[in-house]
Amino acid sequence: MTKVKDLTPESKQVNVLAKVVGLSEEREITSRFGEARKLVEATVGDETGTVLLTLWNDQIGQVAKDQVVLVDNGYVSLVRGHIRLNVGKYGSLAKSETPFETVNTSLDVSAVEYEREPRYRSGGYGGGRDRGSGSGSGGQRQFEFGTSGGRDSGNRRDRGRRRF
Repeated sequence: MTKVKDLTPESKQVNVLAKVVGLSEEREITSRFGEARKLVEATVGDETGTVLLTLWNDQIGQVAKDQVVLVDNGYVSLVRGHIRLNVGKYGSLAKSETPFETVNTSLDVSAVEYEREPRYRSGGYGGGRDRGSGSGSGGQRQFEFGTSGGRDSGNRRDRGRRRF
């Protein structure tokens, strides 16, 4: 079992036993594919802290306040830099009869903001803006296409062409 305080943005295949402390209002979200989905965020916790558990469509009716749930094979994602516990399509959400004495509400793991890593790390076209900002170059580009100053810069026909 993974304790709530041990969840990190990289956590995958976690099993968390937690008590539902609260539920948000049901919202409807339109995915980038145009599909409307229902969403509820449940605040769940154990003796180490609390975290937001994202519930979608059919999962919403499966939990109630003060119920103990087991997230089996769940994972953690970042939503606007904050941790969310997810069940996902390979995980499961089940009620548990395990009694819970106390929930530590003073530590909210979802309140901590993490810096998100860039999704795509390609050196191709359009990828990696501000690539040089962390490497000591002061964020300045070292080379820019279409600018003057290169070899044959006066000859328009040769600009941007490689010659062997």
